[in-house]
Formats: sequence, C-alpha cells, structure tokens
Amino acid sequence: MSATDDDGTVRSPSGSGAGSVERTVAAVWRIESARIVGTLTRFVGDFGLAEDLAQEALEDALRQWPLDGVPRNGGAWLTAVAKRKAIDTWRRRERLDDRLSTIAHDLEREQAEAAGADPWDPDAVDDDVLRLMFISCHPVLAREAQVALTLRVVGGLSSEEIARAFLVPTATVQQRIVRAKKTLAAAKVPFELPPREEHRARLGALLNVLYLVFNEAHAASSGPDWMRPDLAEEAIRLARVLAGLMPQEPEVHGLLALLELTAARFPARVDAHGDPVLLADQDRRRWDRGRITRGRAALARADGIGRGRGPFALQAGIAECHAIAASVETTEWDRIVLLYEALGRVAPSPVVELNRAAAVAMATGPASALRILDQLSASGALRGYHLLPATRGELLRRLGREEEARGEFIAAAALAGNDRERTLLERKAAGAQK
Repeated sequence: MSATDDDGTVRSPSGSGAGSVERTVAAVWRIESARIVGTLTRFVGDFGLAEDLAQEALEDALRQWPLDGVPRNGGAWLTAVAKRKAIDTWRRRERLDDRLSTIAHDLEREQAEAAGADPWDPDAVDDDVLRLMFISCHPVLAREAQVALTLRVVGGLSSEEIARAFLVPTATVQQRIVRAKKTLAAAKVPFELPPREEHRARLGALLNVLYLVFNEAHAASSGPDWMRPDLAEEAIRLARVLAGLMPQEPEVHGLLALLELTAARFPARVDAHGDPVLLADQDRRRWDRGRITRGRAALARADGIGRGRGPFALQAGIAECHAIAASVETTEWDRIVLLYEALGRVAPSPVVELNRAAAVAMATGPASALRILDQLSASGALRGYHLLPATRGELLRRLGREEEARGEFIAAAALAGNDRERTLLERKAAGAQK
C-alpha cells in the first residue's frame, strides 16, 4: 500500500484530523518534493526508485504525524525515512555497498534536524534540484512528457492536477509520466548536470517548458475558463527556483521577469463573470504592483549580467512597457515595435510577426499592420490559429470595413478552443455587423 495513488495524490488516513494531516503533508510535498527526490536520486542512483521511496515515506507521514505530531522539518523527516527504506531495499536485494554506509552515516543527523531544526527554507535551493530539473527536460523525452514530468516531480503536482490543468484524462498524464521514466531508464540518463557545452541547449528546453506551462495558464487552449492562475503560480515558482540555482544565466531572469510582469495583469484580465477583458479595457489600478516590481527587478538582473537580452528578456521588455504605462494611449508603442523587431531577429516565428503587426497598428495605424497580416496569411504559417483572423478583424474594424471584420471574427470564433474566448469573438462579430 502506498501513500499516494499512481498519480501521486496524497490519500488521507481514517480518523480525526485526517484532513488537516493531508493538507500538511501535501504542503510539505509541494515545497520539498524536488529536493527530496533529487537527494534520494543522488544516493540511490535510480530516479524511478527515488520517487517511489519518497512516496512511501508519505504514507508513513500520514500514519505517524497524527500520533507523534508534525515535525518542525517535514522535508528532512521524509528524506530520512525514505533513506531508511532504501537501506531496507538494498538488504532485501543483498546489495549492501558503500552507498549504505554513506546514507546510514547521515541518518541520525537528519532525523535530529527533522525533530528540532527550523523548517527548510523553500527559497534555499541546491544542485540536486537543478539536476532533477535537467533530467525532467532531457532531450530524449517528448515535449509533452517533459511538461508532465517537470510538473509532477519538480513541481510536486499530482497527475490529476496536471490533467485538470491541461484538460486531458488523468490516465493520459499517468502514461506520459510512466513512459518518461522508462525512457530515462532505458537511455541510462545519469543524475548529473549536462556537460558545459550542452548547458545552453538543455537550459533552453527547460525554460521553454516553463514558458509553455505559463502560456497555457495565461490563455487556456480549451475549456470553460480563460485563465488558470494556479498553473501560472506553479510556473512562476519553478522559474524563481531556477533563477536561484542559475543566477548568472540572464535568460532565466528574463523568463522570470516575463512571467511576473504578465501575471501582474491577471486581476484585470477577467470580469466578475470570468469573461475576458482585453488590454485596452483593463482597469490598470487592479494590476499587481508587487509583481510589476519583482518583474522589473528580475529584468534588471538579466541586464546586469551584461550578455545582452535573449528572447525571454526581450519579451519581458515588451511586458515592462505595458506595465509602466498609465494607459494604452501613453504606451511606448514605437519601443515595443523595436523590441518585436529584435525578437524577430533572435527568435523568428510567425507568432512574433503577428504580435509585431498588432504593435505596428498602435504605433503607425492599422493599414500598415494589415499588410503584415496579409503576408502572414498568404504564407499559411498560421493556418488554423484563431488569433490571426481575430487580429485581422480588429484592424479591419478600425479601417471601417465592418463586413470583412465580421467575417474574420466568425472565422476566429470557429477556430477558438476556449469557450470564453469563443464567446468574446462571437460578440465582436455581432458588434461588427451593426
């Protein structure tokens, strides 16, 4: 019997106070899971076994904490218990070796820490967590598996939570995680940082996974809700951890800045009914000034390293322009256009061109922007992407071409996967008709 289901969801024991214990264990796991699994992987040399041992320790916590009290250092307690289980496993397999004495030497100290030391600082990070992050985004894994494994093992989310966030069946997420573990084992991926010459490429994959997770939270691809703030919080938390682990990597700070500055607008992006509120209509007094301050500080740290802005820092610069503007009219649109042009050179993509066109429309008018969109449409690069006809509809409406705008909004609504966004586009189509 395990403390968790296959998806990692902590189960509550029977008896009084069970709900409180479950919440406590879940909170400790969410904060400490990456550190616990990373530490165990380093000692046992097996990523899959390390996670199994950690989850078995959760069962012990659910049984013992209601009786003995919650230890002050829950993370250290779970780690010590899991290490003892590793010793038992090796004894059963008759695999006593130097690792046994190494772990046993530390157990008494760790148990003492668990009983009386101050709780672990959730902002204190170490190389084991960094290794775990790189493993979860190893290039042998498909992108869907990288996302699932990062959120499951590094973020501490259950398969059920991940499935709910991405609106896929829980069984699908579980299969991706199991397959990812088997792939890592078959590829004999070592628990170590990649060679220095691979750092940039491997770090790029990890940053892209966090960016993808945040994007899904920022504008859900499907389902009834336009945003998923909890998922955004997880992406920001992991980006903050990564920034602490790799303080000299400017793009890590650039990504953190982008996420903070973008999330600052969340309180104003939906109305009381959960419907989308576009940038031009948002009450900027509701923007989170704390996030803006943190985001600008992260961007300043990226710039301070002195290696120039990469794609994420450039996007953060665009988000900063919005964050510090008092209104749409006073926004530095010329600067935003320049930043998009720079972004298009270092990370060219049709989506960047689409966003540049929207900025050009604000800087110089809709006619010049429409020419950019016509070129994009002719290329077929964004075929099936609802924001292309949606943006064309906005520009056509500003040019007074109402019937054409209506057709674009109808096309965009047909392509939109998110219920809230589809409704908004249908309303725009109806408005363009009048």
